[in-house]
Amino acid sequence: MNDETIRQIVNDNYDDAREDTIRSMLSEFYSRKMAATSAMIWVISVLFLAGAIYSAVAFFRTPETKYQIMYATIFTSCFIVMGLMKIFAWQVLHKNSLKREIKRLELRMTELASLGDKTTR
Repeated sequence: MNDETIRQIVNDNYDDAREDTIRSMLSEFYSRKMAATSAMIWVISVLFLAGAIYSAVAFFRTPETKYQIMYATIFTSCFIVMGLMKIFAWQVLHKNSLKREIKRLELRMTELASLGDKTTR
């Protein structure tokens, strides 16, 4: 990438007032380009929520201790996976902001390199 394309990308996507607010992160996460990722996270979370609800109901309906332990383990595992999905979504949000920061650093480095070239001439 040359300097002008990096500058254009940063200028198009950068807004100081909305940079790292929760609202801007969520609007970016539910944008058109992230639709597949957010849909995947929601589908997996809903499936595991259904599994947790089913195992909770089955836990109270079964009379045997062996099956109660099994359903309690399934319930706990489902909630752990749901938490991991939320962590994954949060990391995706931060990945996008990290990309912006790297592009800004590239711009700064090219500006500093051009200043260094001017002083050595």
